Amino acid sequence: MFDDKLQEECGVFGIYTNRESQVDTARMAYYGLFSLQHRGQESAGIAVNNSGTILYRKEMGMVNEIFDDVILDYLKGHSAIGHVRYSTSGDSLAENAQPLVIKYTKGHMALAHNGNLTNAKRLRAELEAQGTIFQTTTDSEVIAALLSRARIRHRNIEESLEEVMGVIRGAYALLVMTPKKLIAARDPLGMRPLVMGIKDGNYVFSSESCAFDTLGVKLVRDVEPGEIIIIDENGMRSMHVEGASKRSALCVFEYIYFARPDSVIEGLEVYKARYRAGEALAKEHPVEADVVIGVPDSGLAAAHGYSVASGIPQAGGFMKNRYVGRTFIQPNQVQRELGVHLKLNPIRSIVEGKRVVMIDDSIVRGTTSRHIVNLLREAGATEVHVRISSPPVKYSCYFGIDTPERKNLVASNHSIDEIREMICADSLGYISRESLLETCKEAKLQFCTACFSGDYPVKIEDEEARGCQ
Repeated sequence: MFDDKLQEECGVFGIYTNRESQVDTARMAYYGLFSLQHRGQESAGIAVNNSGTILYRKEMGMVNEIFDDVILDYLKGHSAIGHVRYSTSGDSLAENAQPLVIKYTKGHMALAHNGNLTNAKRLRAELEAQGTIFQTTTDSEVIAALLSRARIRHRNIEESLEEVMGVIRGAYALLVMTPKKLIAARDPLGMRPLVMGIKDGNYVFSSESCAFDTLGVKLVRDVEPGEIIIIDENGMRSMHVEGASKRSALCVFEYIYFARPDSVIEGLEVYKARYRAGEALAKEHPVEADVVIGVPDSGLAAAHGYSVASGIPQAGGFMKNRYVGRTFIQPNQVQRELGVHLKLNPIRSIVEGKRVVMIDDSIVRGTTSRHIVNLLREAGATEVHVRISSPPVKYSCYFGIDTPERKNLVASNHSIDEIREMICADSLGYISRESLLETCKEAKLQFCTACFSGDYPVKIEDEEARGCQ
């Protein structure tokens, strides 16, 4: 993993229009997914409902590599859902691309899922024992299989989904498209984000509101934890599963790293949260220095806040190569170091002879942090003081974020001073958990901070099931 960061699993987008609408749903989904590309770069797909027939295209690659005008002209329909995916190593397979499109006794259905189930292994084994044949290795297909079975027992798809949500455990934001409906759902703890908007009377859903800004969609609200929203020819209605809203656990890393800074999640702009984290870092870990530099891109807002709070000037000290993706792979140490140089290059005139405060969002393994610190020293920095806008990451995530095993998390096995020595920094300071939560206080939900504390909000059944399965 090039970035040595926690990696997001995927993003979802959906739109339902009235049948008289002239909206090109496939192109809306295309631009929506383009705005969510940061959430997943390994595969992408779009499915549309064309008068009851589901047409789709999904492949490995980036959104603009998969879709062109010919394909988008073919994908005609009054509703559409789309998906961009990031997966763990070994699961980056074409058959795992989404949306999943299945045919069952009640017709066709398409499903797009962001998140990870903590009981998927057991559920898959039970379904296989009952004769279910799986075509992918994703837990998303477990949801689809449960949903198709439940549909036989219920009057409609939303009641079936309510039953399934009572069985599955973990994090999920779901979009389900049938010949007559578009359904959005969020797990009872609201661990993964999902927002709803409206444009010209048409309903739109997205993992992040930045996609709405691109398309001129008005953000209405977040889908609530445990809520199922149904859109059909009669309009919108919603229902809540039992146990929803008793507590919440939105992944706090949405504000630290995953989401785009221009997105609004649970009423809080991501940029504002990151800026405040920088302010908190300046108060908790002051230092005498000449310049503040943020590591692109998620460290820039925190660097702004640190600069203003400390009075130390901020400068763009790195040139970022935009053509190197988040998942650039290096099979050996030499190529890993080359990868850092390919993606980031310090601007010598800014750092030479300076005491530098380097702001980044997290340290996972520590390897990339060490390389970046060394890049600054090679460019002439006399001191490099590292400030991190998240607390030390000590525990693996099981809810849709790709993390190393705990033994490979540097903060799980080393003190802060040992980490400082490992990354060759003159000083190292992490934001406290209390200050981090204070930066996000405007958000309506409580947060999952299990990667810092080990206090998981959901029981972990499949401990090997980190990241996307």
